[in-house]
Amino acid sequence: MLVVVRHAMPEFGPDRPPEEWPLSPAGRAAAVALRGRLPSGALVVASAEPKARQTLEPYGNVAVDDRFGEVRRDEPYEGDFRARRRAYVEGVAYPGWERRADVVTRFGDAVAEWQERAGLRPLVVASHGMALTVWLTAAVGLDDPSGFWSALQLPDAFTVDIPGRRVERLP
Repeated sequence: MLVVVRHAMPEFGPDRPPEEWPLSPAGRAAAVALRGRLPSGALVVASAEPKARQTLEPYGNVAVDDRFGEVRRDEPYEGDFRARRRAYVEGVAYPGWERRADVVTRFGDAVAEWQERAGLRPLVVASHGMALTVWLTAAVGLDDPSGFWSALQLPDAFTVDIPGRRVERLP
């Protein structure tokens, strides 16, 4: 079983880059609540970004893998980040943003490696909205990547059946 998790709500602001944002107090509480929705006995791994790692910490020991990080990008803090990100997951190639094919490769390689390590245990991966959406679009064929990304919650969790090409939100 593979479960992918989008991180909980971070403390954000222009004073530090997004890859350094920790969880907010509300995000920490949501991470504790998420713990009960995740499968027991799982191998848990997160992106190296604090908000992703901290989302799984209430579950137990969290391994870290940079390949589960968010899309690498040169993005200003100001402006309509939602429109930029939605356009990216729909296929717009922005200068200074990681190519979607590269996101798919690094994320997919990491999933394959960690699934092998997990063996028969469930694997839970905490990552970020755009990276998850881009990878899931390639892995299972999301019909509406923009709609999927726009509907993501903080946090959110999905079971992924790669051979069956299905993704389902955990209740």
